[in-house]
Amino acid sequence: MAQNPLKSLLPRFIQSLEEKGRSPSTILAYRADLEQLLGFLQKKSKVTPDQVQQSEIETFRDTLLNQKYTPKSVSRKLNAVKTFFRWLVSEKQITSNPAEDVAHPKIEVAMPKFLSQLEYRALRDVVRDDARISAIIELILQTGLRISEVANLKIDNAQDTEITVEAYATQPKRNIPLNKRAKEALDAYLKVRTKTDSPFVFVSKNGKPLAVRNIRAAVDRYLQKAEISQYSVNDLRTTFVVENLKNGVDLILLSQAVGHKRLSTTERYLELAEIQSPGKKQQLTEL
Repeated sequence: MAQNPLKSLLPRFIQSLEEKGRSPSTILAYRADLEQLLGFLQKKSKVTPDQVQQSEIETFRDTLLNQKYTPKSVSRKLNAVKTFFRWLVSEKQITSNPAEDVAHPKIEVAMPKFLSQLEYRALRDVVRDDARISAIIELILQTGLRISEVANLKIDNAQDTEITVEAYATQPKRNIPLNKRAKEALDAYLKVRTKTDSPFVFVSKNGKPLAVRNIRAAVDRYLQKAEISQYSVNDLRTTFVVENLKNGVDLILLSQAVGHKRLSTTERYLELAEIQSPGKKQQLTEL
């Protein structure tokens, strides 16, 4: 039986991810990672699934590492490869999975970082004249939203007293209290927001939804301006978790607010916050 080329199978795989409800960012990353793999295999004249051996995938992994990709990035790409080849087996394109036993590169797990009160106040100070980024920073600091959740936040889901995060991928819908500081920052931005029919809160000057990469780049610029460039936008979310733990907020309440699937994930932050046991406060802390 003639083999289908990998190049023609990739769109079918991407469609299967869409049908399973995988997030757009995951699908975009998988497509890019697998196109990189297919380009690598094509140079070796491996164009159909049955031509690919474990050694080729291991060489692909090692080539990426030699090209100075971080072990974490390579591991992520390898996850896409493994998922793709599992799908090829399920679709009976191949009988055995050449990616199954390919080892992930070793990743040194660094402790998460969080900003001190002095540092996040310095960040507020340098961003005060930029209503949009100021609102983004305040939302993450006060609600613990992920950067993707900020980008996808809709105006209808930003109420006077709470933020609603719509269900996506494997994340269920959740509501997070919106405190006074976050509400004031959000209202200040909405007054100067570009006129547009977009349902999303954060938009560009052209009225288009603000992409995650644009949010990340903008926050990074202000972190540098505040002379705390060792941090990233993700560390603002960690700061929210740590400050709430330090202030005795109930672990279950906090876990639900940040959208952790397991309570044990939130518990890991106790050591970072230098807390022996969690508190029982039933109200989130205003930073």
